[in-house]
Amino acid sequence: MSLPLKPYQKIPKPESKRKLFEVSIKKLQPTQMCVGLAEILSRKKDFSQQKGIKRIDYLHSKPVPLVRNANGEMWILDRHHRLRALLELDENAKAYGYVIAEIQSAKRLDILSFLKGQGWLFLYNRRGIGPIEPDLLPISLLEMEDDPYRSLVWKLKKEGFVMPAQQIPYHEFRWAAWLRRRPLPPFNSRNLSPALPAARNLVISKAASKLYGWKGERN
Repeated sequence: MSLPLKPYQKIPKPESKRKLFEVSIKKLQPTQMCVGLAEILSRKKDFSQQKGIKRIDYLHSKPVPLVRNANGEMWILDRHHRLRALLELDENAKAYGYVIAEIQSAKRLDILSFLKGQGWLFLYNRRGIGPIEPDLLPISLLEMEDDPYRSLVWKLKKEGFVMPAQQIPYHEFRWAAWLRRRPLPPFNSRNLSPALPAARNLVISKAASKLYGWKGERN
């Protein structure tokens, strides 16, 4: 069983680079409970080797979609892993974002209600339990929990066993929910190796064929 694919609105892309503006990452609020620590560690390694204009150019090419309230507080709809990695490296790190919606209210519950209505919240914790109440979401990227199954799917996607699907919100979490209900050896985000052989076979099996991003058996 995977997470049901509930109705959602597509996240708009920026109209032009002129619409981008610099934002302080530590002030941004997440729209999900969890991240995969394995991906965070990988991105930290990449960012530590990428400095100056190269990093700026990269961040310009990966802008962050934002929803802003009447107080100027902002919630991110994508790039959680990338921004968390940057923030762990530098508490004053910046990114580039663009606003896709403005909510004329200063109440946190109002903006969370809007985000939920758009299908832009992921309300499951690191054990796959949920949906939780939106007001229990963390208010900082640093407060997000580690979900080892999200790490596992990141690795499988990186290896080419699962296809990307940018149009599907929380695509990797849907795969993680499916794998969570399959028998796998004990593993964690810092050591995925015990689970990888079985997980590779599972995600290309016919049992997974109804999930978006299924590639089928590899030749």
